[in-house]
Amino acid sequence: MWKWKKGNKRNWEGDASGSAGAPPPKRQAGDASSDDPADGIVVCEVSKNKRITVRNWNGNVMVDFREYFVKDGKQLPTKKGISLSMDQWKILRDHIEEIDDVVQEYGA
Repeated sequence: MWKWKKGNKRNWEGDASGSAGAPPPKRQAGDASSDDPADGIVVCEVSKNKRITVRNWNGNVMVDFREYFVKDGKQLPTKKGISLSMDQWKILRDHIEEIDDVVQEYGA
């Protein structure tokens, strides 16, 4: 039986009869590679481990700024990043010159 605890973590405590059973197997990530169309289109490699992609997620086009790591020779995304909806992306795009002006004021 699954019990939800603080932080929404699932803990396995056996079945209702009291016998401890093995938890269901962990969901394995698919054989995703950087060539997989489901990963999106890499628009820009910002640095060694950071990239910007455009992808379709739940039927919505998202602009994804994300950090990646290498595992078994494949680059996989981390939780470190942000996905912008098209509305959010358009707002950022429309204000990019203002952002650049402020960055220039800071001497970057």
